[in-house]
Amino acid sequence: MITSDPPFDHLAAARRLLLTPFDLDESLLQRVLDGVFTHRADFADLYFQYTRSESFSLEEGIVKSGSFDIEQGVGVRAVAGDKTAFSYSDDISAAALGEAADAVRSIARAGGAGARRVGRLQPHRTRALYGSGDPVASLEAAAKVRLLERVEQLARARDPRVKQVMANVGAEYDVMLVARSDKRHDGVIAADVRPLVRMSLTVIVEQDGRREQGFAGGGGRVDLSHFTDEVLARYAGEAVDMALTNLAARPAPAGVMTVVLGPGWPGILLHEAVGHGLEGDFNRKGSSAFSGKVGQRVASKGVTVIDDGTLRDRRGSLSIDDEGNATGRTVLIEDGILRGYLQDALNARLMKVAPTGNGRRESFAHLPMPRMTNTYMLGGDRTHEEVIRSVKKGVFASNFGGGQVDITSGKFVFSMAQAWLIEDGRLTAPIKGATLIGNGPDALTRVTMIGDDMALDPGIGTCGKEGQSVPVGVGQPTLRIEGLTVGGTAG
Repeated sequence: MITSDPPFDHLAAARRLLLTPFDLDESLLQRVLDGVFTHRADFADLYFQYTRSESFSLEEGIVKSGSFDIEQGVGVRAVAGDKTAFSYSDDISAAALGEAADAVRSIARAGGAGARRVGRLQPHRTRALYGSGDPVASLEAAAKVRLLERVEQLARARDPRVKQVMANVGAEYDVMLVARSDKRHDGVIAADVRPLVRMSLTVIVEQDGRREQGFAGGGGRVDLSHFTDEVLARYAGEAVDMALTNLAARPAPAGVMTVVLGPGWPGILLHEAVGHGLEGDFNRKGSSAFSGKVGQRVASKGVTVIDDGTLRDRRGSLSIDDEGNATGRTVLIEDGILRGYLQDALNARLMKVAPTGNGRRESFAHLPMPRMTNTYMLGGDRTHEEVIRSVKKGVFASNFGGGQVDITSGKFVFSMAQAWLIEDGRLTAPIKGATLIGNGPDALTRVTMIGDDMALDPGIGTCGKEGQSVPVGVGQPTLRIEGLTVGGTAG
């Protein structure tokens, strides 16, 4: 693992990479912000970013692809009321900054009482939630390929029915620096150095002419030493076991029934069907099913939903968000009562609440917006076995594939990647081709049992919103939910 002892100076590292090579310093950044505030802006920021990434893919023992990429640039934003002006450039220079600042000044009327100078940019200390090393450089290219070859060997050794193995490993080193100010406070300058790795594995098994697949993987804000033999063996076991389970599966039944969701990755349903509806922009605009319901019951008793960007080494964690605010542990739903929303700076100001440290953007070329980090439901007081035994007839879903969600209505459709029938309190036959259909806010009110086995996903989640993708984490305990519609394939 990457370590961060002694404490790492993120701001100094970002200055060395993003300012000094281009003859930039804080005094210039202050002048650029001053230029924006010669017009009546409420808020402005400069977002610098450098990202180096690399990935390799292996199929049938052959390296099918490899990529290496470096991106860098700066985005300039000004906000006046609910209007935003934004400009970006992949040229980091004083001239490019000046041109971008000139472009965004058009958001507000010139001069008048709104004009002001930015106070000295005050450094914001960044917490060490993950290490500062470069995971791209943590292994030589040949060693990265050997990781893929090893996980393939482990998968094939699990069962002779494994016919095809595909694996991918990727690493990213991301450095950001943000300078910001608003019309009421002095400026802030903050930075973060963000490592990220991920491995994915897909296996295909065959028996009697029938083929099925399984998948596994994981990662986090660590380096490639995370992928030990023990971790690779776990991925291989999970992927092959899923594929073999699906090989023995029968067509799924259809109808309205009790559904039990397993711990960990099934929290993707919570993320998609509920989490997006708790983001501040949707609620400010009144387009979420949760709009205007703070303080009201929106879920069964015992349901507590958290978004926490401060979990060490987790894929969705950030030491600071992309606006320079510290991330936090935000209670969204507490014992069934809606407590608040996820906020970036813009929506928080317009809704007259504090930012929650959830302003995120895909890159310097994108505007920030309120986004989830690691979103999960807290555990309850029932064991997994108790929950299963309580169901006379239903479906247990231990893993999910893709899905679709309508944020306004909360309606969702998810495919179950691995599922079983529950009959008389026991898991009986595995099933395939099942989809889960429902409404997120409504499903929260139908939770009748909550397991004590809350788990986070292994580090594979990527969230899309308005064309932007960011890494996230999800999690939940075993959940029993009544009256969900299962779309099946049984005749």
